[in-house]
Amino acid sequence: MNSSATAPGATPGSGASPGVAGAAAVLDLSAAELAGADLGGGMLGGTVLRGAVLRGAVLVGADFCRAHLEGAVLDGADLTGASLVKAVLDDASLRHTKLDGADLGSAELSDTDARQASLRGARLHGAALLGTLLQGADLTRASLKETSFGTVVDKHTVVQGLSGSVYGPMTVERDGRRDEVGGRAMELWLNGRGADVRVIDPDARDITYYAKIGEGRPRSSPRGVVRRRFLDGVSYDEAFTHNLRWETTEYLRLYELGHNEVDHVEITEAEVDAFVAAVTAKIGEQP
Repeated sequence: MNSSATAPGATPGSGASPGVAGAAAVLDLSAAELAGADLGGGMLGGTVLRGAVLRGAVLVGADFCRAHLEGAVLDGADLTGASLVKAVLDDASLRHTKLDGADLGSAELSDTDARQASLRGARLHGAALLGTLLQGADLTRASLKETSFGTVVDKHTVVQGLSGSVYGPMTVERDGRRDEVGGRAMELWLNGRGADVRVIDPDARDITYYAKIGEGRPRSSPRGVVRRRFLDGVSYDEAFTHNLRWETTEYLRLYELGHNEVDHVEITEAEVDAFVAAVTAKIGEQP
């Protein structure tokens, strides 16, 4: 990397390396001025870059896994092939940003401005695009899987070859107004422009919930909860994590193969809701 930025608290030449959390704290580059910096291939996983200015930066192949980029300015930056898995990009500006081939699996992009951004061949599996501005963006051959696609699009948004499954509705901007489009109408809008997308009916999912139990951890106070969802005959296993969302888990598969001794019992949706509420409240109380 050719950036001259130094982590707060680190001295030049001390060997501090972005992407490697120190023993005391995560690398914090909040509000850093990194416009035009060359961080290609940089290991920046978990780095805090809230409000950082990375306008026009070269970030090709960089690792931003779990990085915090809330409110960051990445206009015109090149993130071709970058990993943004589980990165938080809420309220960030990605105007004219190049994200071709980038992996945004389970990334959060609420109220993100990605107008005229290029996401050709990008992977958006499980990503949350809620209120994300995609007018004029290019999603050619991008891949979706149970993606929350509550975006704003217009006639200039390119969706040729966009494929996968999404949750709607989205908003279509046209003739000076915005119309909410969901379900079959959403499919028709996208697929009529060359996409192959299926909009998931949230009420049509077949879900079974389980509580992970053990000594001292009864059903009423489990170690955790997992769910198995069936979508078009394919099962998807997820656990509710301390990130306060459902994330992919191998627990049930490993248990079935005899590689996991943690036991579980089927529970109701109401019990899951109570567990989720308790965990959310507990984490919210932490300083």
